[in-house]
Amino acid sequence: MMPYLLAESDPFALAGCFAIGLFTALSAWWLIAALTTEDVEQDAEWRYDVSRLNALRRLDPVFRLFQPVIQFFAKLNRAAFRQQLPEIYREIQAAGLPRFWLPEEYLGRCELLALCMAPAYIYGCLTFMGMAGLVSALMLTIVTAWLLRRNLTRQAERRLVMIKRRLPFFLDLLTLLMEAGASFLDSLKQGVREFEGHPISVEFGRVLTDMNMGKARTEAFENLRQRLNDDEMGSIVGSIIQSEELGTPLSNIFRTQSDLLRVKRSQRAETIAGEAGVNMLLPGVLVMAAAVLIILGPFALNYLMFGVEF
Repeated sequence: MMPYLLAESDPFALAGCFAIGLFTALSAWWLIAALTTEDVEQDAEWRYDVSRLNALRRLDPVFRLFQPVIQFFAKLNRAAFRQQLPEIYREIQAAGLPRFWLPEEYLGRCELLALCMAPAYIYGCLTFMGMAGLVSALMLTIVTAWLLRRNLTRQAERRLVMIKRRLPFFLDLLTLLMEAGASFLDSLKQGVREFEGHPISVEFGRVLTDMNMGKARTEAFENLRQRLNDDEMGSIVGSIIQSEELGTPLSNIFRTQSDLLRVKRSQRAETIAGEAGVNMLLPGVLVMAAAVLIILGPFALNYLMFGVEF
């Protein structure tokens, strides 16, 4: 009875309750509609963009729920970040994300997730800092979007490290198969099957797919070099392309490159071990200073408080 009288006497409370209820109902309707919407049907002529959108909707729940918003941000990103989009697209491929992502759409997804965090930032900053916290909340939102974008670069770098660690063994397998009499394509198919589930299998599987679709062997490996954009991988792919042009046996190239990769790995390990002593210098000094303070601190406090007693 009391809440009813309060709501009846306070029109603002009644309007607030109505707005919250309306917002909850609209949110539930939008969520159900987004999850139950059928895929976009193809026209009389098959279109890749329709197939790409349907695949993204199935693979990514965020894109399925917020597709209009992400595509709106994508239009803005095409104008604002035109020069950065090719590099973002390369990192999407190097990170092993679905090839259906366009760089502007992935960037829009990062921006949308950052905006979803904005209310929490605004509430926290206003609680502790007052109205001046709005600027801090805005900066935190921008930093969140930048960190999500930076996470894509880290994913690409981690995946590249995984590929380079397994690459010598992959090349050894190709060498053994080719020396046993198998052709290059058969050896590549067997290597992809043996390393199934690993990023190196995915990348060389794409090379194999490109060649099966009619691309030249040099073009397929050139695409691999562009996707990974690494000096070591570039040198290996360059050697393969050069051997294709000069007619050098690929088994010799693979054996040489695998040995070279192992030597580089040993050199890299020695370099890291040599830098470990320098990197531990500052922590060692800090630990030593803390130990000195713990040992001499009580004596210093006793001297300052009571002086020297004989």
